[in-house]
This record gives sequence, structure tokens and C-alpha cells, in this order.
Amino acid sequence: MKILVVDDDPGLRKSVSLILGDAGYTVLGAEHGAAGLRIAAEERPDLILCDVRMPEMDGLTFLERYAEEGGEALVLMMTAYGSMELAVEAMKKGAYDYVPKPFGADEILLTIRKAEERERLRREVGRLRAEVRADRRFGDIVARSPQMVRALEVAGKVARHPSPVLITGDSGTGKELVARLIHRESARAEGPFVAVNCGAIPETLLESEFFGYMKGAFSGADQDREGLFEAARGGTLFLDEVGELPLQLQVKLLRALQEGEIRRLGGSDTVDVDVRVVAATNRDLQAAVRDGEFREDLYYRLAVVPIHLPPLRERPEEIPELARHFIARHAERLGVPERPLQPAALEALLAYPWPGNIRELENVLERALLLAEGDELTADDLPLQVTRPTALDAGPEIDPSNLSIKKQSAQLEARLIRAALERTGGNRTRAAELLEISARALRYKIQDYGIE
Repeated sequence: MKILVVDDDPGLRKSVSLILGDAGYTVLGAEHGAAGLRIAAEERPDLILCDVRMPEMDGLTFLERYAEEGGEALVLMMTAYGSMELAVEAMKKGAYDYVPKPFGADEILLTIRKAEERERLRREVGRLRAEVRADRRFGDIVARSPQMVRALEVAGKVARHPSPVLITGDSGTGKELVARLIHRESARAEGPFVAVNCGAIPETLLESEFFGYMKGAFSGADQDREGLFEAARGGTLFLDEVGELPLQLQVKLLRALQEGEIRRLGGSDTVDVDVRVVAATNRDLQAAVRDGEFREDLYYRLAVVPIHLPPLRERPEEIPELARHFIARHAERLGVPERPLQPAALEALLAYPWPGNIRELENVLERALLLAEGDELTADDLPLQVTRPTALDAGPEIDPSNLSIKKQSAQLEARLIRAALERTGGNRTRAAELLEISARALRYKIQDYGIE
């Protein structure tokens, strides 16, 4: 334990240093309050012994300044007879305790050990609270794995600040839920949360959707309309699939983030927008930067605080609680009994790699609830894709007469698209997420391959 002694009496500093040093403590000394503040900032002591009466800066002023600078060490005040009122005042201002002068070795050591025990208990309580927070559900987010706990800890810390956040991870890992958590825990919680899927808006409409337009800006613009930035003023703008933005719009997005203002399409005046931006992507944006598909300056503007969400296959310990949560939620919504999972069904869920991550797990359990007839969900209530390998998992058969990588790859791609569409009941947005491509790219591929 590191202790800083702040006192203008060199004899007292020396005697206290000897007492504490013999007891195994590391001791630092400062001759007045200003020096004490400097040393405290550099050395970060665990405990500070500070005299009440000192020239240049007294103990009360030191205590106030130390608190203003974010000091976290416990402060014990040393006070001579006749200064008890100052000692009491110091405790009102945040000092942990005081010790009257003159004091013996046993007295000062007992006081410090009491403070040390109090600090140990405070840290233990903080640790337990952190575990409770990590183990509870943040909205629809379950965090039991170390990676997910860390991600939520970072999200909780950054929520209090206006810095942009970039959330990365596979489709279905809960990126929007984390973005909503950041918004909910921020000072902007009372403001709007506006979410936009950058890959779902036609490229020709992106600029008008983001920045709005003025009447007459283009054919059909019969009135002024605000864009997403204006709609999110005072709140959070969530840019999902931000990696799908075309380069031309990336330039304008960067300018909006740097200047805090936008210009509507067809307008000449700028509009101030107070917006906190949280972006998300399942792409490797750094690779996209290297390939010239994403602006480097925009990447660093968005990724001030990066948060990565691991895929569900890397955090299987969360599957049982996620399953209970989804079963309870959808049973209530669908008006069906809340059926628990049989052990064999849970084993199947734990063994499956979940390429669609949490979203796929939720989809599977909702389907099982609708089809189940018994009092429990059995392995038979789960789709075959979960309970046993499918032909798709085994890989496509190769035609020996056609070894063209290009043609074989196209056949496999078309097959994957059909499987994703079948799995999602024809929902193209969810199919695109399973395939880890944008909805726009999926639309083009469906046309190219003639998929119905």
C-alpha cells in the first residue's frame, strides 16, 4: 500500500515515514499542499495523510482540489489540539477520518489499518456490484462470457461521453441492442434513438434520407423534409451496416460529423445538428479501407471507441439463459404456454454453431414454441438444421466434368442464398444478415441467379 504524507513539518514527515515504512508501507512525502497534489497525480497513492494547517495551501483546500482533480485515495487529516473544528469540516468535505496530534505509532497504524480495511471492503463491494451488473440482462442482452462482459463494460463507460462508437460483429450478435444500451445509459436518453440500415436504402435516396431536402429539390419533392440527422437531434443516430455506404456519401457524412451541421438537398443554408453517432458493421472496415472501399478518415472518426461483439459460437455459456429469455418473451407474446427445454434439446442448442447468432436462436425457439405439443420443448421440436447436419453443411457435390472455380462458386453462392431464404421464410433482410451481405447486394444476386 502506497501512502502520501503531506505536512510542512519535516520532523513529523520523517517520523511518520519511519513508522509506516517499518510496518511495510511505501511512503511518499510532500512539504505542502501544492506539492502533495503534484505527487498524488504522478504516484496515485492508496491513502493520504494530510495536515490541516499548512502554509501556501491548507488541508481543506488540498482536500477540495484533490477531489476536483478526480483523486480516489482515502484522505486522513492530521490535526493539532485546537483545530478539531477544521478536522470535522474536512470530514464533511470528504475526508475519511482524522487523527489528533501528537500521536503514537500504534495509534496512527490502527487508524490506517481501519482505513485500509474500509477500502478493501469498498473494492470488494464494487467488484460484486460489477459481477451482478454483468450477470444481469441489459435489456435483451445476456452477458456471461468474459468477452461479452468486457464489451458491455466498455459500452457502459463510453455511454456517459459524446464520443462516436463503432460496434463490430457478425450479423445477429446484438449490435443494435448494444447501441440502444449506450443511448439509454447516456445523457441523451430522453432524446430520440434513430436507427437506419445503411444497406437497405437505395443508393439514389441515401443523401435525401440522411440530410433531408427542400421543396423542389427534385421531381416529387413537394415540401421540405428533414432527414435522419435532424430527426435525431438531441439523441443518438445509429448507423447500421455503415460499411455499405457509397464513397460519395461517406464524404458528406464525414463533413457532418466534423462540423456538426448538415445542408439539406437543394438548400443553401446549413442546419446545426447535435447528434451522437453510433455505427455498426459486420464488415472488416480496416480491410475495406485498404481496398479503397471505405474512407480512412471516416473510419477513424467513427471508431473513436471500438466495441467488438463475439459470435454466439464463442460464448455458448450464454445460450441457456438466452433460451429461457426468448421462451418466456415469445410465450407471452404468442399466448402459448411457457415450455422449458428438455436436456436433449438444450444439448442440441449448445452443439449447434449458430451461423445466424442470437437472431437465429430466437427464431428457432419462437418456431419451436408454435409447433410444440408437449409440456416441454424437445429436440424433435427443433428444426433439423439444429439437431443434425444438413446436406448444405456437408458441402456441394462437385461435377468432375466442370472444375471451373468461377462456375462452382456461383452455384454454391446461389445454393447458400436459397438456403438462407428458406430458413428465413423468404425474408430478404434477415437472409442478407445470415449471408453477411447487404440487402442491396442480395437483391442483385437474386436477380443475377434468377432465384424466385
